[in-house]
Amino acid sequence: MDGAMRKTRGRPRGAGGEAGSVQTLERALSLLSLLSRSEKATLTELALRAGVPPSSAHRLLTTLQAARYVEFDEPTGEWSVGVEAFRAGAAFLRRTRVAEAGREAMRALVEQTGESANLAVPDGPEVVFVGQVETAQPVRAFFAPGMRAHMHASGIGKALLAAMGRPAAERLLLKSGLPEFTPKTLTSPQALFDDLESIRARGWSLDDEERYLGMRCVAAPVWNHHGEAVAGVSISGPAARLSPEATAEFGPVVRRAAASITERIGGAPPATGWGG
Repeated sequence: MDGAMRKTRGRPRGAGGEAGSVQTLERALSLLSLLSRSEKATLTELALRAGVPPSSAHRLLTTLQAARYVEFDEPTGEWSVGVEAFRAGAAFLRRTRVAEAGREAMRALVEQTGESANLAVPDGPEVVFVGQVETAQPVRAFFAPGMRAHMHASGIGKALLAAMGRPAAERLLLKSGLPEFTPKTLTSPQALFDDLESIRARGWSLDDEERYLGMRCVAAPVWNHHGEAVAGVSISGPAARLSPEATAEFGPVVRRAAASITERIGGAPPATGWGG
């Protein structure tokens, strides 16, 4: 009897064969939000709190379950937040933590180099900019928070590709290809991976007008406590100011800034295979 009651609370009879489409994304997110606050709840409890029929709530939950955003415990008839929801939340925490930890180092980079400093995190085959400290120079690079860039045509992106090694980088780049943005974009796999080898050897990367003609960028990765590159910091500015001599001088400066951010978040670079 008890088992039957628990099963009814978790999965109503006949729900699996009900017709109709899945309700709106807003309702699904509402259920996920309710679960995040209560940790575990039965179908009946969730439906009452969300103000939706149990059958509708069940369709939404099973859709979220298929994507691993929620989990269902058969013995107790309770729903809980799933691993994908945890990963999404953890990504936000990492970005927020890195952005906060990077502000001081980015301000120091602007003072030391006279160029804008940027912070970005990986998102698939792209990087997403999460912070910038601008220089006072009249001509400067600008990357608004949320702006994206292809990894192969970005200083931070190439630093992250170099940090993950060739097999992982190849798998990632297969999703986006190597589109050309300027005549200097590395669209040849051989040219790109030769460049990534050089980046690994010296510990910093250079975007040499590969995304925007007339603009250069010097970058280095930020590492977590597992020795994984989770973000990158860079300086960017006009090629007229960031000459080959200047980039060679600023490369180690950017690398030290990345090391400072790494230390602030409790991270550490890999023991071998990075920066000689």
